[in-house]
Amino acid sequence: MRRPSPLPTPAGASSSRGRDEPIRPRRDDTHDAPSAAPSPEGAEPDPQDQDAQETAPIVPLLLPLPVRPVTPDEAAPVADPKRPDDAAATADPAAETGPVRMRDVWRAGRARRRALRAEVRRFTVRQRRRRMVWLGVAVSLVLLTVATVGAAYSPLFAVQRIQVVGNQQLGADEVAAALEGQVGTPLAAIDESAVKAALVQFPLVESYTLEARPPHDLIVRIVERTPIGVLSSASGYTLVDAAGVALATTPDAPEGHPLLDVTGGTGSRAFEAAGTVMRALPPGLRGQVTAVTASTADDVTLTMGATNTRVVWGSAEESSLKALLLEKIMVTRPPDGVAVYDVSSSEAVVVR
Repeated sequence: MRRPSPLPTPAGASSSRGRDEPIRPRRDDTHDAPSAAPSPEGAEPDPQDQDAQETAPIVPLLLPLPVRPVTPDEAAPVADPKRPDDAAATADPAAETGPVRMRDVWRAGRARRRALRAEVRRFTVRQRRRRMVWLGVAVSLVLLTVATVGAAYSPLFAVQRIQVVGNQQLGADEVAAALEGQVGTPLAAIDESAVKAALVQFPLVESYTLEARPPHDLIVRIVERTPIGVLSSASGYTLVDAAGVALATTPDAPEGHPLLDVTGGTGSRAFEAAGTVMRALPPGLRGQVTAVTASTADDVTLTMGATNTRVVWGSAEESSLKALLLEKIMVTRPPDGVAVYDVSSSEAVVVR
């Protein structure tokens, strides 16, 4: 008996099984189906047996499809360094499940702090640049100040010459000799108390100012006291100014200064009024006054020149205006033909 040829493979058979699935015999075909007994030679086959063999199920033979070899690039994809997710996905699973050591934690914290500092520096670059500019300016100013102060207190700017300005009665050489101790001292380190102690020796000095003129000159500007007259006493004749300061004492009356006859001395209001009147007079009129009398602050009287012409001044109020009126009247009415000039009232001047 001839075994029937297998039927062709149906179209859907390859999709129902996997490509790599091996061909296994069906258990019900091998064990459940009864095996047919061999027929004797020359015997005709049984029609029933032939029908059974023809109708038996036929198992299709599935051949494995050819498998393409996998390249190393496809087997192990390279992780993108810009995408940390890819690196984490391709990381070794064993490393993730391994124990975490303190060194790893410390390294991770240090890396995080380093990244945070880098971000802070990146976002604060403009502020740090502006801060550096201001710091440079401040350092430059400090260095300039230190250099200036150092040069000012160095021997490069020491006093070598002393000039006295504004003196009329005092000798400039005398004042400069009194200040000789300041020679060689830096201009910025002049001892003002020592200068004051040296100038106090000169009663005619009312006030003074110091002017440093680099690199080596010291200018002393003096304002001298204005003497208003002479006070007679048992010790002689004392030249005084409007404040009552004794400028000099001589046994004889100095020329060019009027004799003062004031009730109450230098500390009275009468003396203060007389001093104010004498300081208000122009230099031309002050040189013509030979005597000043005052018993109170409201009856100051002046004596003019050799003609003994009297000037009734009254109080010291409006002394500047009274001096101007007296100067104009004396031009039109000279003292040699006038006995009294009464300027006690600035609104009505009386000439007798």
